Amino acid sequence: MSTTTPPAKEATESSLKIVEDATCTFCGCVCDDITLKVEENRIVEAKRACVLGKAWFLNHQGHEGPSCLIEGKPAPVEKGIRRAAEILVQARYPVIYGLSDTTCEAQRVAVSIADWIGGTVDTTTSVCHGPSGMAFQDVGEVTCTLGEVRHRGDLIIFWGSNPAESHPRHFTRYSLMPKGMFVPRGRKDRTCVVVDVRRTKSAKAADLFIQIKPGGDFEALWTLRALARGFRPDPQDVLEQTGVELSVWEDLMERMKQARFGVIFFGMGLTMTRGKHLNSEALLALTRDMNRHTRFVCKPNRGHGNVTGADNVVAWRTGFPFGVNLSRGYPRFNPGEYTTTDLLARGEADAAMIVASDPMANFSQRAREHLARIPYIALDPQETPTTRGATVAFHTAVYGINVPGTVYRMDDVPIRLRPALDSPHPSDLEVLQGIEHQVRQLLGKRKGAEKKE
Repeated sequence: MSTTTPPAKEATESSLKIVEDATCTFCGCVCDDITLKVEENRIVEAKRACVLGKAWFLNHQGHEGPSCLIEGKPAPVEKGIRRAAEILVQARYPVIYGLSDTTCEAQRVAVSIADWIGGTVDTTTSVCHGPSGMAFQDVGEVTCTLGEVRHRGDLIIFWGSNPAESHPRHFTRYSLMPKGMFVPRGRKDRTCVVVDVRRTKSAKAADLFIQIKPGGDFEALWTLRALARGFRPDPQDVLEQTGVELSVWEDLMERMKQARFGVIFFGMGLTMTRGKHLNSEALLALTRDMNRHTRFVCKPNRGHGNVTGADNVVAWRTGFPFGVNLSRGYPRFNPGEYTTTDLLARGEADAAMIVASDPMANFSQRAREHLARIPYIALDPQETPTTRGATVAFHTAVYGINVPGTVYRMDDVPIRLRPALDSPHPSDLEVLQGIEHQVRQLLGKRKGAEKKE
């Protein structure tokens, strides 16, 4: 894979630009085959993008206001960087949160800042696929790339996931429709199963839809594990606990055993319901069990464009994927104690830096109230409830549209970004590098003063 960014093709008119193989960073599919047409510094066409991708590209206007606000008033970016560094250095228990909608390069610097200030670094994974991250550490993951799914997968199971609405090109580019090396007829060579508590749009594309009892995921997965190992559970218990007849699970297990390459994609319908990480552990263990019979893999259907990159970068730097505390000079991982929504809800954090996220729109009431009481910095391309209440707010350029860099697809494959437009605003990377530089200077001055004393 090339790591260089090829120049965009210039059309005969100076105001027209064509960007080949642009990358859509709206969702975890990170489709990198988009052709953008740019006229007069505005994207007017996005070929091959899905409905969500078209909205991402075509509705991009960019923030027209100042790049930096301090206490709600316009200020130079350099002054905002200094103020942000002062807030973080003076804090006793700062937290850095978000990171899922920015480049890996910016994420790397954010982790460095957390290390310098002895703070906590956390990503949006903690409120979506955090239980999966915990389960991976306990059970392991039998995995593959989306390219392998495209070329080999003949049984595709979606559990607690609705890609028809959340990842519109998932079916057509990776999992169901495309013709592959070992599935030359595409959809005709595949069987699709959807397991969910309600009939979603994805269920319409399924050959078999299994509607389970809400909160019955763990019991359903352990039923399948028992069948995979040759045990037959009590039919009445299975019906009461899962809401589905045992014969249905037996039929599904027979399909799974006969598959040549089975794939399970799972979503927040599994990870954020009763059982959480235990649900994910059961699914990962089932996938491991199935490899006694045939080739089987599983993958989480990740939402944000670079949330997978955030997990990778934080894990590189600390050994853990999210919710990492660095206050003792070494990383400690304990979800529930060091995850941001819990830190704020308990009133423990005394400063925060929010990068490419909007906790004021989705955290609990108690967490939002505490965030509003403490000084915090926010970096975001758009005005949000979080940026409006920030002590220092930076309006930054949009990654993938204005900013180059690296992102990770949901299958852990790195993709390079090919920006289409320039932006008057700095990138997240530039702002974070400036904050890190100021933090190091302030810490150096503090140490010098301590030595003199």
